[in-house]
Amino acid sequence: MTIELPRTAMLGVGSMSGAVLQGLLAAGLDPASVAVTTRSESSAARHRAAGLSAVATETDPDANRAAVRGAGVVVLGVKPFGIVDLLDEVAADLGPGAVVVSVAVGVTTATMEAHVPAGVRVVRALPNTPIGIGLGVTGISAGASADADAVALASRVFAVSGSVVDVPESQLDALSAVSGSGPAYVFLLVEQWQQAAEALGFDAEQARTMVQGTLRGAVELLAGSGREPADLRRAVTSPKGTTERAIAVLQEADLAGTLERAAHAAIARAEELSRL
Repeated sequence: MTIELPRTAMLGVGSMSGAVLQGLLAAGLDPASVAVTTRSESSAARHRAAGLSAVATETDPDANRAAVRGAGVVVLGVKPFGIVDLLDEVAADLGPGAVVVSVAVGVTTATMEAHVPAGVRVVRALPNTPIGIGLGVTGISAGASADADAVALASRVFAVSGSVVDVPESQLDALSAVSGSGPAYVFLLVEQWQQAAEALGFDAEQARTMVQGTLRGAVELLAGSGREPADLRRAVTSPKGTTERAIAVLQEADLAGTLERAAHAAIARAEELSRL
């Protein structure tokens, strides 16, 4: 996939927005069309070495304002507590019709819209960490100011690095609790599954090979088969067999209920953050 975007400014490029940037460049976005700002000069220097126009705010206080001038897309990569101050800083330099995309958790589009000029279109995006390897899942929500073209433009930024799910903003925290926090759920599963394997007498390397290889193979089988997970599970679970007995134990643990409670805990924390 090759991507073309209007002139793009990426402000406060860190780990997540940096992964988004790398996905765009891998998809063929012209580096000359991107202006990058970072906090530290060392980080900016690394981006310049890759052929990007990058300026550090610690050496140039005007870096963010200069980056957004003439930009059709502005991606905000700073921490949630810095979003409002950043918007206040660059508001006067945002062009009419610019699409401002935030990847910060807990900062609503209404909050952002209160700090940008009329005509600037605001979109929220919540990608997850596998976006760094081109397998991300990103939730996109339009603010009141954003039309369908703005949402489509914002979606293109993330679609080159995975899947995009367009949801109302009222569902964005729930999406984050599923796909945003989801990689951590998987890593926890693998961690504890490997511990269980070691408790059965396997060494750490054997446990890693068995668990991670099984997980990888099962996920690829699910993705490639086109079948429902319940169907594939039943195909592995012979009546009165060993897998059936193991599945019964897992079902007694109420995995669905546990995952739902975990998601509600994440949603509650996102709501707390939005009020800070």
